Amino acid sequence: MAKICLCLTGKTLAQDIAILEKYRKYVDVAELRVDCLEADERLLIRRFPEKVDIPVILTIRRERDGGQFTGGEGSRISLLSKALAFPDADRRHNFAYVDLEEYLHVPSLEEAARTFGTRIIRSYHNIEGVDDNLVARLRSLRHVGDELVKVAVMPQSLEDVVRVFRAARETMDMDKILLCIGRFGTPTRILAERMGSQISYTTIKGDPDFHTAAPGQLDPKELAEHYRFRHITDKTRIFGITGFPLTVTFSPPFFNTVFALEHTDAVYVPFPADAIGSFIALAEEIGIAGASVTVPYKEKILPYLTQVSEEVQSIGACNTIVAGPDGWVGSNTDAQGFSDSLLRFIGKKNFKGKWITIIGAGGAARAVVAELYRLHGKVLILNRNASRARDLAAPYRFAWGPLDSQGIGLMDKYGDIIIQTTSAGMEGHADADPLAWYTFSGREVVMDLIYKPARTRCLQRAEAAGCRVINGYAMLIRQAQLQYGHFMGLEFPEHLMSRMDF
Repeated sequence: MAKICLCLTGKTLAQDIAILEKYRKYVDVAELRVDCLEADERLLIRRFPEKVDIPVILTIRRERDGGQFTGGEGSRISLLSKALAFPDADRRHNFAYVDLEEYLHVPSLEEAARTFGTRIIRSYHNIEGVDDNLVARLRSLRHVGDELVKVAVMPQSLEDVVRVFRAARETMDMDKILLCIGRFGTPTRILAERMGSQISYTTIKGDPDFHTAAPGQLDPKELAEHYRFRHITDKTRIFGITGFPLTVTFSPPFFNTVFALEHTDAVYVPFPADAIGSFIALAEEIGIAGASVTVPYKEKILPYLTQVSEEVQSIGACNTIVAGPDGWVGSNTDAQGFSDSLLRFIGKKNFKGKWITIIGAGGAARAVVAELYRLHGKVLILNRNASRARDLAAPYRFAWGPLDSQGIGLMDKYGDIIIQTTSAGMEGHADADPLAWYTFSGREVVMDLIYKPARTRCLQRAEAAGCRVINGYAMLIRQAQLQYGHFMGLEFPEHLMSRMDF
């Protein structure tokens, strides 16, 4: 069973011990990053395993390998030797592992490690990319049979991650640690057990006394509780969400909470993808059962689908895919998620008699416009690229225009409800307001599909003017409930909502 390792990067041993005690129940192993310690603290590391009573990896990482050790190689070897030379009858008080890079071969040091019951991790780090022949690299690292091979690489694309998972499959006969560093590497950290990788490294987030030992590491509590890391086996069904950059997503906590409450053997994983084709390749490599599809791939996913729902045919966008016997089946839950949430908010059964403005003409707007047509709304579509607004409006014979002072002038007639569907105002772009030219009268109902932040600049202005406002949270919940139905083939268990805290 793969283990969770907490990387201890404090400046003092006391800091490391304190943080380990705080997170002890979430971790199985600790890595003492001696290179992060102050110089005088490094002289006291020998008895650290005895103080914490948990298996500890001894690591002194040089700068060239992503660490902070700047001393000479002789001083590093001396530190390692002194830390391992602990002839205690109880081997639990010795370091359980020592991490030695592939180029560091010191027979006396390796003999000392084995003498005192310390297993050698023979490591290789590529912080610039992924080796062409990763399988050969993995197999070449082991010099002695009892060594644990570790390879950490920095994928530059999701296609690189596909190659890593393939290498993992081809080396299932090996004792190894295999992981990807950086933003594309999250799936390798969550699915370590499926890769035959024995350890997944974690870090503490938000503590100024600790820094991330490697880019992309998760928090130990998040990995243990949120993703239920210790329950993942080769039989666990994998679901997930793909998009780019995928920096803000509500779906993993929602689905993983549901799976935990139901005791369902499944996990929901974020898959940042710089190309939708790479995600499909990865999904087929690791057997993903279903996935949510978000920006910018709701339209780009269509060529990869062998079967689509009526909603996808009508809207021209897909946000849900499920693996079927003959290929990927696509659905769209955005449309019903939108209409269910907004109609409940305004207390209506349909949009008959409502004059509505849509801001944007992307994948989300397609779903909104299709629902407004189905439910009898009268619609104006405004977009910075007016031709896209025209193309979206044409099949429904809706009004359209440019998102500028000219287009804003058309909103006087279509001002009962205003629906903002673009990413403007999302976290990271909080100052953006796609309706900066428009002055709210106070009579409009304003919906922004963004849910984080809860109040965008646009919604803040609308609320200050006296408008009734709603963000995208209720829509998000509803469309996720509908996605659950496609993933599991069951109606969403509504009674679980009262037990969910995310």
